[in-house]
Amino acid sequence: MDDPHGAISYTKAADAARPHLGAREGRLNGRGAAGLQKVALARASGFTYHERMSPLTGVLREAWQLYRTYAAHFLAISFAIYVAAAVITAVLTAFAGPFGAFVAVIVNLLAVFLVQTALVKAVQDVRDGHVDLDLRATVEAAMPRVLLVGGASVLASIGIAIGFVVLIVPGLILLTFWSLIVPSIVIGESRAMESFSRSWRTVRGYGWNAFGTYVLVFLLWVAFDIVVSIILLVLPVFLRQFVADVVAGALVAPFLALVVTLTYYRLTAAHAGTPAPPDGTPAP
Repeated sequence: MDDPHGAISYTKAADAARPHLGAREGRLNGRGAAGLQKVALARASGFTYHERMSPLTGVLREAWQLYRTYAAHFLAISFAIYVAAAVITAVLTAFAGPFGAFVAVIVNLLAVFLVQTALVKAVQDVRDGHVDLDLRATVEAAMPRVLLVGGASVLASIGIAIGFVVLIVPGLILLTFWSLIVPSIVIGESRAMESFSRSWRTVRGYGWNAFGTYVLVFLLWVAFDIVVSIILLVLPVFLRQFVADVVAGALVAPFLALVVTLTYYRLTAAHAGTPAPPDGTPAP
């Protein structure tokens, strides 16, 4: 089935593209078999590969197209998890005292990790043009990876925080090069520690492109947060923060997951045919 948005299945399209790539195209895009693989994987990631073109060109547009097309599916996932976590947190805080508040923090963290994992899995699912996994199936598929995502995310947060404390630049570098940890675990099936080196290798060579993309996403998020805050001024103070966390978080999380996941696919395609360092090789 043709996909009107170009967001086709990475694996299926790569396999389908290989027989139709001529030798001439292979020579122009990487010389020989490596070039054929590069072009096939680039096409499969949803954009036409060109040596001089940034692989992240148009990634925000593609993310927005997928967001609009599958908004109901993405929002159902994020809202269901965020609302469930919010209700559990409210009950624990109200009736279980300090211990309940402590457990509520853990519940909220697990909810964040589950949302990240489930949304990346959902993006992977819809890239072939239709939804194969419903809400329940998506969450069930994400569950085995939640603890890995959680462990890697906590370690990454600590490292990035230290980088910002020591000097802002190291924090920004780590934030950029470790940004693909979650899709490396969910899609690439990497282990928690392995995901750091895999994310670094995937971003390497395109660091400025990735950083620029994330800056644009951050600015969009700030603008959205300001608009939501103004709208919620009509609510009582005690209810304002709750609604802001649930609504804003649930609306923004799918778009962030789309950008990160599409970045992972596009940069993976851009590196196709280029020898990668073995696992565990220290990143430069």
